[in-house]
Amino acid sequence: MSAMKRTARDRRRFVWCGALGVIVGAGCNTDARRPAASGDVRTTPIPETKRVEARLAAASRSGDAGAVAAPTVTAFALPGATAPASLDYLAYDRAGARIWVPVGDTGSVDVFDIEKRTFSRVDGFDKAEVEVRGKIRMLGPSAVTVGDGVVYVGDRATNKVCSVVPEAARLAACLELPTHTDGVLYIPSVKEVWVTTPRDHSVTVLDASTPRTLKPKLVVKTPGETEGYALDAQDGVFYTNLEDENLTVAIDVRTHAIRSTWSAGCASDGPRGLALDVARRFVFVACTASVQVLNLSQGGKWVAALDTGAGVDNIDYDGTNRLLYVAAGKAARLTVAKIEDDGHADTVATIPTVDGARNVVVDQNGNAYIADPKGARLLVVSAPKP
Repeated sequence: MSAMKRTARDRRRFVWCGALGVIVGAGCNTDARRPAASGDVRTTPIPETKRVEARLAAASRSGDAGAVAAPTVTAFALPGATAPASLDYLAYDRAGARIWVPVGDTGSVDVFDIEKRTFSRVDGFDKAEVEVRGKIRMLGPSAVTVGDGVVYVGDRATNKVCSVVPEAARLAACLELPTHTDGVLYIPSVKEVWVTTPRDHSVTVLDASTPRTLKPKLVVKTPGETEGYALDAQDGVFYTNLEDENLTVAIDVRTHAIRSTWSAGCASDGPRGLALDVARRFVFVACTASVQVLNLSQGGKWVAALDTGAGVDNIDYDGTNRLLYVAAGKAARLTVAKIEDDGHADTVATIPTVDGARNVVVDQNGNAYIADPKGARLLVVSAPKP
């Protein structure tokens, strides 16, 4: 992009840089052009957010045109959970307008009603104290995916994947796998649940043709430890990263064969989560402090990067508005970036969160939901509105 075009765009787009606490032009964008080597519910404001909102309002009153409306951050305590809590993958249930939050410590899945802003709870999952990297942690339900009238929950305590009947809020049946489970994803076109099983260097495929009763089907071997997932339902491709090999892999959902493998573009600590822009053929690969943008139309070629701050895990993408959402736990901020047609990531909001908040999902209205393990809460961030 020429300097003249960039200057014109900077004049008409202003972004909120929460780390700076001021209204500035698009120059606060920190992206790079090269990749780097009904339970107990409490609603509490995040103090940092209140201070940033006050500065933002003052700047707007002073005559700064084009400022974005400050998103609000509200924290909801997870029912019965004591901080810190074991939290990982979240899931957005569009049909039910709910956010599913697996909580390892309570052996439950807490279901957040988006409209009512209250929790209900599904109990009965296994939990156990397990040594992880020299520390004792309470493990239990940790991943969830929404199926056809059924929700599937992965339980790390026992390596089970369980079927849940949402309206009855009860467990239907569980299937124990022979290896450690991580992410779970329902694929409607083939009526299967795909489970990333990193210790076995594989993806385990389960038959969900009888929705409430999963059955073993097959194992897709991968050349590394699987981490994160995304689905191109249109083309029938499942994407996952190989954390130990710094690779991204595409697997055909019908043949179960690996189609392609690319460099993820992350540093030595490897890639984490994934998201897709199906229409424009971009795959977004989360590294620990950035997101790399790969162009599938060009054979997985790297085209751009977004600096997000440290502590990134699972990311999400709003394809309708072309907005990428990245929560960085160590940097304690949520970055929202507009993805241009060339793959360039243009930051439109940087929102303060809390230490450790690193997994995010987005609803159809652009509101973000972030797991807060250290506070045993769900953070709800309203959509940024220009």
